[in-house]
Amino acid sequence: MTDLSTLVLLAAAATFFAAGVVKGATGMGLPTVAMAVLGALIPPVAAAGLLIVPSFVTNIWQLLAGPAFGPLVRRFWPMMLAICTGTMLGASWLASGETEATTSALGAALVTYVGYSLLASQIRVPWHWEPWLSPLIGVVTGVVTGGTGVFVIPAVPYLQALSLPRDDLVQALGLSFTVSTVALAAALGAHGAFEVQGLALSVLALGPALAGMWAGQALRGRISPAAFRCLFLVCLLLLGTEMSLRPLG
Repeated sequence: MTDLSTLVLLAAAATFFAAGVVKGATGMGLPTVAMAVLGALIPPVAAAGLLIVPSFVTNIWQLLAGPAFGPLVRRFWPMMLAICTGTMLGASWLASGETEATTSALGAALVTYVGYSLLASQIRVPWHWEPWLSPLIGVVTGVVTGGTGVFVIPAVPYLQALSLPRDDLVQALGLSFTVSTVALAAALGAHGAFEVQGLALSVLALGPALAGMWAGQALRGRISPAAFRCLFLVCLLLLGTEMSLRPLG
């Protein structure tokens, strides 16, 4: 784990608070925001290690806060298994120390996600495609997770395209994010890139993240969800563009 200065630790605390606000207000985005900001300050592998505990705790809460846990696990277990496999493959890239490549890939993943969210019409996936498409989506999501620390591409657009009821969708996202978090921690550990110091710092990051979630939930009822979502996506677009172009600078 990279030695972190006091200034970087304060920046990390502020980042996890902001990421928690986004998570509380939108139900997603904690690892995306954390990796986008921290990836500009510390190596991506160190940033990925910091997000393990906050992401795991908040996603477990999201996963268990619904009635469809069993049916969703039975429906999506091939996708979850594929996420684990893909994450193990992708993590070798993140753990290799090739920070320019992983930073650029993270920026590209963010720009792709924002472009889809802002511009694409809602895609519908026929139910009979699920048996073969879910594992494929899982592998790709795992590789992106392992290589960048971001869990959303392409799992989030895919789950949205299945036309799940709102509560089931939120819970299915929690399932995907939880499995991705555990798989990322295991993959980083297997590559010797997740140490005890990193776990301790990740536990400390949980406080700001939970405080941010509380603030985000309070904020949700005060501003237009559409306005908040648009501002969030524009910020991610700027961050992603900067990270994609950074190796060229």
